[in-house]
Amino acid sequence: MFDHITLETGARLDFFVEGDGDALLIYHHGTPAAGAIPQEISVPAAAHGMVVAGVVRPGYGGSTREPGRSVADIVPLTAALADHLGHERFVTVGWSNGGPHAIACAALLPDRCMGAMSLAGIAPFDADGLDPLAGMDDIGIAEFSAAAEDPEALEALISQAAAEQRVVTSAQLLELATTLLPPADQAHVTAEIAEALAAQIRWALADGFWGWFDDDIAVTRPWGFDLHSVRRPVLLWQGTSDGIVPIAHGQWLAEHIPGAVTRLVDGEGHLSIAGVACDPGFAELKRALIA
Repeated sequence: MFDHITLETGARLDFFVEGDGDALLIYHHGTPAAGAIPQEISVPAAAHGMVVAGVVRPGYGGSTREPGRSVADIVPLTAALADHLGHERFVTVGWSNGGPHAIACAALLPDRCMGAMSLAGIAPFDADGLDPLAGMDDIGIAEFSAAAEDPEALEALISQAAAEQRVVTSAQLLELATTLLPPADQAHVTAEIAEALAAQIRWALADGFWGWFDDDIAVTRPWGFDLHSVRRPVLLWQGTSDGIVPIAHGQWLAEHIPGAVTRLVDGEGHLSIAGVACDPGFAELKRALIA
């Protein structure tokens, strides 16, 4: 189901909902895949009795843009969505650039967010002791270098990329997978998954690219909260063959989030990690929610 709410500020927030469980899992999408909730998330969530609500971040779809938003700015939007759906407590998962947004909820809403899970999540770009671009593919290096250093160059880069991806097909994604992704990701991206991902990207970019732009700015600037303040369980899943968000990001987060439970999985990539992580990870989140 796709719907939206109007916030107290008058802003619009779009969201997707899958399932009818009695526990709420809030999903923070990757960049720029802001469309329908991926089956890698919805299927295992349903198996654990959880309904999934996907937050469409500002600037994507009909969600009102918030120029200059930080990662922490997702927290009141997430709380508003949980209120709308009638849940006082929830758990959350974020994929890729969604990872920091899930962790922000655990840090800043400890009375409501009982646990968070980061799938191939990115680390802060101002992190001490981390070269955030080391091991990243050439596309990511160009994009995040521009985000960190030259927003005008980022706008030009994303504008061109969005024009192409706004009409991307599953066949194109499958072709790209054979040249850009590691073997585990290539095996993960079936024709069905490629079609779903293409549809998500087309939906996300149909009305513009500012959500993508603002995501990149947000994750490469201060996130707006202290990772050391996290007291709720945080699960970190990262693949050693991930060239989109390199393994060093997961290792750094593991060292700086108190009590983080970390799974660094040999051979898995940026997409395939969901196939091994979500079932056991959601079981752990469900236990945290009902504890």
